[in-house]
Amino acid sequence: MCITLCVWGVERLSLSPPELGDTKLKTVQGVVTSLCDDYGLIDESIYFSTNIVTENMPLKIGQKVTAVVEEDKTSVELKATKVDVIPDNFDVTKPLDSKIRVLVGYVTCIKKDTVYIDKKTYFSIDIVSEGFVPYKGDWLEVEYSTQPGTSNIKAHSVKPMNCKHVDEVCITSLQERHGMIDYTIFFTLDSLKLPDGYVPQPYDVVNVVIVESVQLCCVWRAVSMTPVQRSS
Repeated sequence: MCITLCVWGVERLSLSPPELGDTKLKTVQGVVTSLCDDYGLIDESIYFSTNIVTENMPLKIGQKVTAVVEEDKTSVELKATKVDVIPDNFDVTKPLDSKIRVLVGYVTCIKKDTVYIDKKTYFSIDIVSEGFVPYKGDWLEVEYSTQPGTSNIKAHSVKPMNCKHVDEVCITSLQERHGMIDYTIFFTLDSLKLPDGYVPQPYDVVNVVIVESVQLCCVWRAVSMTPVQRSS
């Protein structure tokens, strides 16, 4: 069985590419967007065989990975020679000072005013960056400290891991309170900023702000939407 996840605009990180003849190697960071029994795709463009995944770590759609990619000047195909899994929750920086660190993870649950990244990591929605309403699946950056003498985590600030502005895109579907933009960006009216009086409709052209998020068929979620005013 093969499962496919659509993706839009995922940024890649390039690090010191050594060259070997007509082949160039580079390290990129991306998301698993297609997965079959013995192969898959990263960002819908980089092929990999599952037997090159470090320590045979299990993969899933939406999993963040780093990959060593082989670029052959004679071919347009990108192929990974090594894939490392990035855990869902991990420290992405060295300590900001002696106490503050940064944790990255995606929202697994929201109960009342509490946001959960996992069973042990949660925080009040009050400390989330102003104007942002977290939704299940959103990737977040959490600045935290560990309380002395315990393993308890205290979150100090929370913000989306990746945030972008996208102009003049089309609402391609809307069903009840959920919809899609350009078939690749998810939105829900339960967590979407709209101008007063505006009600989204299919085929509307809009400007949106999006955040990286693990959703059913895409990896971005719109958090605000403004209709584009067309001149007559």
